[in-house]
Amino acid sequence: MIPSKESAAAAVELPEIRKKASGKVREIFELDDRHLLIVATDRISAFDCILPTPIPDKGRVLTALSAWWFERTGHIVPNHLVSTDPVRFDARLEKYADLLGGRAMVVTKARPFPIECVVRGYLSGSGWKDYLKNGSVCGIPLREGYRFAEKLDEPIFTPATKAVSGHDQNITFERVAEMIGGETAEYLRDRSLAIYTFAARLAEEKGIIIADTKFEFGRLDDGRIILIDEVLTPDSSRFWPADSYQPGSSPVSFDKQFVRDYLESTGWDKKPPAPALPEEIVVKTRAKYIEAYERITGQSWTAADQ
Repeated sequence: MIPSKESAAAAVELPEIRKKASGKVREIFELDDRHLLIVATDRISAFDCILPTPIPDKGRVLTALSAWWFERTGHIVPNHLVSTDPVRFDARLEKYADLLGGRAMVVTKARPFPIECVVRGYLSGSGWKDYLKNGSVCGIPLREGYRFAEKLDEPIFTPATKAVSGHDQNITFERVAEMIGGETAEYLRDRSLAIYTFAARLAEEKGIIIADTKFEFGRLDDGRIILIDEVLTPDSSRFWPADSYQPGSSPVSFDKQFVRDYLESTGWDKKPPAPALPEEIVVKTRAKYIEAYERITGQSWTAADQ
């Protein structure tokens, strides 16, 4: 049964717990000196605007898929996940068990690096625009003759700055080295490429292409670097079905493309406030997120949600 829009979690407030930050999708709370609680709401954004209509289960899908990937990439780089059962971790959360169930993670605090670690295996999005303009992406020269959405000869690391508002800005690896130091920049680049290569191979076996993705890293007090935030979800990656992929054409996507297409059709000027979404778009978008989860993990979403 598809949950109603009224059952979706558009906002999360925990009066006893101090809220550290609120993003487009996630709410972050301070549990103690070493741990944060990250709660994925069902909010959805497009064209840098949070829409008034949530997508039921979206936050739970993002949390479940991130946890699945954290477990499988820990041999490449350690991550911040401590528990997906926050009620057992902190008794203060027991009264919020229904709200937090499936959508919250207890994580280790880390100081985030001020960059998005983007890896591209295929040429699309802002990378395609850069290629058309300069023949390169983030200062990396590419050969001539690529078509839109074509697979690159090898994955490339194309970092970006973290924008407080608006779009992130692509930057060169040299700029990253200036910001955080050469040795650290090389570590983030190498780990990002290693995670992407591992995940892309695994997803390909499930019939899904990971065209590109972004990672975030943080540093612990003891100096160790860990993977933080979400990882390899439809919100942080472009997932394409392999069976319908054709270089040169716009691939079907396992994310909020239904939402973007609908908004483009309304004549909205892409400035707040955004229009509400009709039921059909909500249902289709929810189905795409769940399909991505089920195809990648091989698990039934109904079973995962019990």
